[in-house]
Amino acid sequence: MESPSAAAEQLAPNTYYITVSGSGTPECDGLYVPSTAPADVVSDSGTKSNPGYWNGRFAWDRSDGRAALRNGKPNPSLSYSNSYKAWRIARLDGHLAYTIVTDTDLPPTDTPWDVYRKGEAPAPTIVLHHQDPRPRVVFVLGGPGAGKGTMCELAQQQLGWGHLSAGDLLRAERSRGGERADLINSIIVNGKIVPSEITCGLLWTEIQRMSKSTKNFLVDGFPRNQENVDAWEAVVGRAASVQFMLFFECPLQVLEDRILARANYSGRKDDNVESLRLRFNTYKNETMPIVDLFRKKKQCIEVDSSLAREAVYALVKESLSEMTDQTHLEAPLTERSECLLGLRSWNQKSNE
Repeated sequence: MESPSAAAEQLAPNTYYITVSGSGTPECDGLYVPSTAPADVVSDSGTKSNPGYWNGRFAWDRSDGRAALRNGKPNPSLSYSNSYKAWRIARLDGHLAYTIVTDTDLPPTDTPWDVYRKGEAPAPTIVLHHQDPRPRVVFVLGGPGAGKGTMCELAQQQLGWGHLSAGDLLRAERSRGGERADLINSIIVNGKIVPSEITCGLLWTEIQRMSKSTKNFLVDGFPRNQENVDAWEAVVGRAASVQFMLFFECPLQVLEDRILARANYSGRKDDNVESLRLRFNTYKNETMPIVDLFRKKKQCIEVDSSLAREAVYALVKESLSEMTDQTHLEAPLTERSECLLGLRSWNQKSNE
């Protein structure tokens, strides 16, 4: 008997994404991504699922990861029923909200759907995406002084990537004021760490805001620990596509030299050898296991950041090139980029 994994290898991968919008059951609206239902789940019609498939046809999960469970395992939220010969969209509790009787290979986008028993009118609009429409995210990690911020700013200046820093977003939220700012301030004043769910919420809100101008994002200094990883999965889930991690490797002595040089102008209280070693130990104990996690998943690109800045940037540019528009790749360096690379002094920079 053919194993589920062997059968799955013979199936074309599901590379379609679906947007459901305008329904009278708002919980059904949103982005749907290829299903990851395990191969040992059996549907009501007795058909075993395969990744991306249900009842022998393509199937989709909600991108936020929420779904009804059957025998403790998630069911696809948008799938085909062999019994009723219909595509259907399920509510969060698993009850069907919308259906359309048809034998098409893909959910119809040009024919009105029917409101089912647990749905509310109107029926939704269905849009089929032939390419992944989600924001693309690259996590950026490295020791203090490894050059993460500089390289991220260069990618923003030259390659059109969005650059997000969890620390910057928290500081901006605190200065903005409001209920969430008060909560963050009270947590910090009491000497506690801001929960990762709040940090991930700020990151995701900013990604959504910036998605109008770019699809590519560098998240600087994140995830720092397993709690960050878990919170990202809970808050963002599959609504964003994490491509890989850029990991800036750099010897401790080089980091020390850089931090001491930076201390002359940075004004940061933690730019000293004692603070650096404490931060480095925390990084080694909490962050390196996350780097190893991405290494095991073959989602880690390692960059020797002890090299000269131009060489490091060349490696970063190469790593991001497949997702970067050609016009950005061919654009000459801006004056600010030349300054960041040390090719021009900041005093020589003209007013741009």
